[in-house]
Amino acid sequence: MRRYALYWLPAPGSRLEAFGRSVLGYDTTTGGPVAHPEGLGDLAAVNTGARVYGFHATLKAPMRLAPGATEADLVVAARGLATAHPPVVLGPLRVAALGRFLALVPEAPPPELGLFAAECVAALEALRAPLTESERAKRRPERLDPRGRALLDRWGYPHVFEAFRFHMTLTDALPEPDRDGWHRRLAAAYAASGPEPVTIDAVCLLTQDAGGPFRLLARLPFGASQG
Repeated sequence: MRRYALYWLPAPGSRLEAFGRSVLGYDTTTGGPVAHPEGLGDLAAVNTGARVYGFHATLKAPMRLAPGATEADLVVAARGLATAHPPVVLGPLRVAALGRFLALVPEAPPPELGLFAAECVAALEALRAPLTESERAKRRPERLDPRGRALLDRWGYPHVFEAFRFHMTLTDALPEPDRDGWHRRLAAAYAASGPEPVTIDAVCLLTQDAGGPFRLLARLPFGASQG
């Protein structure tokens, strides 16, 4: 079973890309392993699940293609979205707790970020296959409020539109006693990486086969970035 996702990935060769790959220990471009930062070799025990998806921010959650839709159709739709879009300035990121997880999030998300994310959800929706019962069950609908279940059933993912929050996952769910310690260690490692303000100027299509790790399929620069 092949799935696709629309993600934002850091610019190739950037310090943010290097930091995220080293934290997760995985490179979505090459599919190869990456060494964890010095002194953080034990990260492998707390982000096994996150490693499958690679270092990213979700814009259109993993999906199967609808009957009759092709990978080429998906690339065309995503390229059309990218070509028409101006860059979105995110600014600085910081390590934060999102429930039981740790992630990088914008210090001050700009208003246009939510609109951009909504455009990404809508632009590829016609190509998405409906959720199967097992796929829906994996989203734990019993834990969602009525609005979350409605978003899940309509769009295949509950964290969209007003429920969207830009984040780049660094760990799996952590036990409460471990959370503060990992927060301090990852925040220190991020600060040491030489973080810079971030601008979204491209989107990326990734693909996954039979539950394996996600791999980069296409990086699509925004129109303003293509000169």
